[in-house]
Amino acid sequence: MADLKRTPLFDLYKEQGAKTIDFGGWDLPVQFSSIKEEHEAVRERAGLFDVSHMGEIEVRGTGSLAFLQKTMTNDVALLKDGGAQYTAMCYEDGGTVDDLLIYKKSDAHYLLVVNASNIEKDFDWLNSQLFGDTELHNVSSDVAQLAIQGPLAESILQKLTRTDLSEIKFFKFKDDVNIAGASALVSRTGYTGEDGFEIYCAASKAPELWKAILEAGKEDGLLPCGLGARDTLRFEANLPLYGQELSKDITPIEAGIGFAVKPNKESDFNGKAVLKDQKENGPDRKLAGIEMIDKGIPRYGYEVFAGEEQIGEITTGTQSPTLKKNIGWALLKKEFAEPGTEVVVQVRKKRLKAVVVQTPFYKRPKK
Repeated sequence: MADLKRTPLFDLYKEQGAKTIDFGGWDLPVQFSSIKEEHEAVRERAGLFDVSHMGEIEVRGTGSLAFLQKTMTNDVALLKDGGAQYTAMCYEDGGTVDDLLIYKKSDAHYLLVVNASNIEKDFDWLNSQLFGDTELHNVSSDVAQLAIQGPLAESILQKLTRTDLSEIKFFKFKDDVNIAGASALVSRTGYTGEDGFEIYCAASKAPELWKAILEAGKEDGLLPCGLGARDTLRFEANLPLYGQELSKDITPIEAGIGFAVKPNKESDFNGKAVLKDQKENGPDRKLAGIEMIDKGIPRYGYEVFAGEEQIGEITTGTQSPTLKKNIGWALLKKEFAEPGTEVVVQVRKKRLKAVVVQTPFYKRPKK
């Protein structure tokens, strides 16, 4: 594993008993204690994630908005300073380059946060689309990202800053926030289905900030969390993962994130014609939730059948720590994607019964 990339927090993993794995070329913790324990901590209290492997690309210049409108599926013109937006980038055939977050700092300054495995690909693709007074800067190696997630996230983080975190609303952010002596961009966003914050700071400041947050949350039961819990949490909450629910062969409409595609915005954008048609007339296949009837766990890549006809395959599947059920997402032919439809999943050498169910599997309880 010597050639794997490491985040600024790598040396701290061992101190906290982390088990690391190769994740898209990064040496990252899959768990610190157990996936189930970390998952439950986030749902009930709070968890802290190192997500410094994610990529950050700055877009600067007076042509920034026009450039982003051409390359993004969402309507970036709706963003105000201090706002965040979820979007996708697509190829002309509607296939997905990546899904990402956009932060608007000013009319001439945006920050894009892209998936770790796509940093170089995204940067090259964006450069190939460049026009007007626009500059791109890949600042990924300079920036670390921590995420504190869970119902106690705000009260724990508030101990470390004078900034009133309750003023940062959902999908909003504040820049230059002092947290335990580190200057950070703090946004009320996350990838778990829970309340919480994503914190962007200088890579050199990340280790001390990580330790300060863990110490501040110790009495509240805050746990360091790995990729395992991050995956089960995002899956229960219906948050897609690039490379599974989204890819160059899967459009945002097929993946169920049509809310981030605005074909009626004035600006033309890559894949607009295909995505407009899919949004208006429905795609030929759709991402659907399934629950196993027979005993077995649906895993990524498993084939799904109706009778002898293969109708799709599993994109994500697990035993849900929250629901205590074996559930999955399957990309299915549209006629089989309605809730209540019985299907069969090929689990190794057995064909096991399952049923299509409504998603999301989990919704955060309202306060």
